[in-house]
Amino acid sequence: MTENDKASSWPTVADRRLAAAIEVDRLVKVYKQTRAVDGISFSLSRGSITGLLGGNGAGKTTTIAMIMGLVLPTSGKVAVLGHRMPDESAEVLGRMNFESPYVDMPMRLTVRQNLTIFGKLYAVKNLTERIARLADDLDLTEFLDRANGKLSAGQKTRVALAKALINEPELLLLDEPTASLDPDTADWVRAHLETYRKANDATILLASHNMLEVERLCDRVIIMKRGRIEDDDTPDAIMARYNRTTLEEVFLDVARGRVQETLR
Repeated sequence: MTENDKASSWPTVADRRLAAAIEVDRLVKVYKQTRAVDGISFSLSRGSITGLLGGNGAGKTTTIAMIMGLVLPTSGKVAVLGHRMPDESAEVLGRMNFESPYVDMPMRLTVRQNLTIFGKLYAVKNLTERIARLADDLDLTEFLDRANGKLSAGQKTRVALAKALINEPELLLLDEPTASLDPDTADWVRAHLETYRKANDATILLASHNMLEVERLCDRVIIMKRGRIEDDDTPDAIMARYNRTTLEEVFLDVARGRVQETLR
């Protein structure tokens, strides 16, 4: 399937509570002569978890940045929770959040100080209690007053997840959330994400190179290459279509241009 197969007319929703969590319509981003995102369209239903796959330079990060309203599209439209981005971003930024191990919080501040700052930015009510609850849920209590720069990789990941959940978001955008983690810690993070989504009916968009993680967590997978959508379906349906037993094999087929040969 291509993005042309998935393209649809831009919806008009009178009740924003019925709108899709994310609606992307013919989205394009051009940097000088490079089309980083090339006319993609998709819609994510609320309460779903979707994997956004693709090699380096596929357009994943640029797509997420446009969804967040941080990068202006060259053309096309983005809506989040029924609001146009970035024009109506003020209506939804407090209801969404982002997490990436590649974005460090201030190293000299303690975990508690970092979470307090982000909590105030999101105008979180009963912030002290919220931090205490996250510390308990994510096993942060013993190092709440330790400087962020003195934490291990696994501890930093748990703190980053706490930051991403500080405002109890309806929409969570994750960029390689378990990168560089040992298998035990990575499994722990994935389990917490599953629990949070189910308990809060939250929507998660997950960009990851960990195919086992995507197979475990995601009920839908969007594969990008050179700014375009190569495929969009459930993990099982995609693996069956490519006659593969794992998403990693599918990923390699797409990345290495073996798609036509595989699907012949």
